[in-house]
Amino acid sequence: MSRRSRRLIGGVVLGVAALIAIASAVRAQHQGHGPPPPAATPRTPAADGAGSRKVTMEDLHLSGGVPLGWKFALPSGDSAKGRQVFAELECFKCHVIQGESFPTSGGDAKNVGPELSGMGGVHPAEYFAESILSPNAVILDGPGFIGPDGKSIMPSYADSLSVVQLVDLVAFLKSLTSGGHEHGAAPSTKTEGDYTVRLEYRGGDQGPGDHGGHGGRAAPAGAPGHLMVFVSDRVTGEPVPYLPVTATIRAAGAPARVVKLSPMAGGQGFHYGANVALPAGAHTITLTIRPATMPVMDSARGRFAKPVTVVFER
Repeated sequence: MSRRSRRLIGGVVLGVAALIAIASAVRAQHQGHGPPPPAATPRTPAADGAGSRKVTMEDLHLSGGVPLGWKFALPSGDSAKGRQVFAELECFKCHVIQGESFPTSGGDAKNVGPELSGMGGVHPAEYFAESILSPNAVILDGPGFIGPDGKSIMPSYADSLSVVQLVDLVAFLKSLTSGGHEHGAAPSTKTEGDYTVRLEYRGGDQGPGDHGGHGGRAAPAGAPGHLMVFVSDRVTGEPVPYLPVTATIRAAGAPARVVKLSPMAGGQGFHYGANVALPAGAHTITLTIRPATMPVMDSARGRFAKPVTVVFER
């Protein structure tokens, strides 16, 4: 075999080896993008595709690696199994839950955390998950929350729980919607037209958009509270300003009241709000969102231009 032939064959071999190496690297790079094995998949209603959204790779790249308006949402869990996790971790030693049959806490009073009764209607699931995995991410300033070192007295369970256990435990905490920690009715969310609308009402002892009420004095009966309406773009999840928003409040035996809601910014973020006393007992709040008064670009032509009515039964 001539020297030239040997060089040619050697080049072909090296070329094939390089292609094999590149293919192997590509496969390794994309191994993490496929679906996880069934045993590692958390239980969630979206596992069968319900509630999912489709997006192209180009869209992901254009919006910074995530879908436009993306926000992490914790999968649904089993609250009964979450209660079992709560008991196995002996969380009852620091946290009281009214109506539950857990043993009475006998620990050091300085290390007793907040009561969890009614907490499920106050915080979103992701907040509970962060508090369990990274309790120092948000530190509440006050007795029963901070230790002598200035850090949260809540220990981290990041190395103690599986994903399924975490999801189930959060589901149990979200099921705690009655008891002594409620600040008013739990937030309600609906999607209508171009908007996702969340209605929230804070009792009369709290200022606009604030989350007070921890140990504060009780408000007199009938005292005005703060009605908050969060209106976001159902596609991007971003707040939508410059909307005329009114709330019509109806209750049996009382005349209907129409309240104009004003754009506001507070501890809860941008919202449309008003200080108003809601009727005791069952009542209906009808929100009317009229067309936006801001200019709408051609890329969103036809959106935010139709009036929307959203009815909340409370």
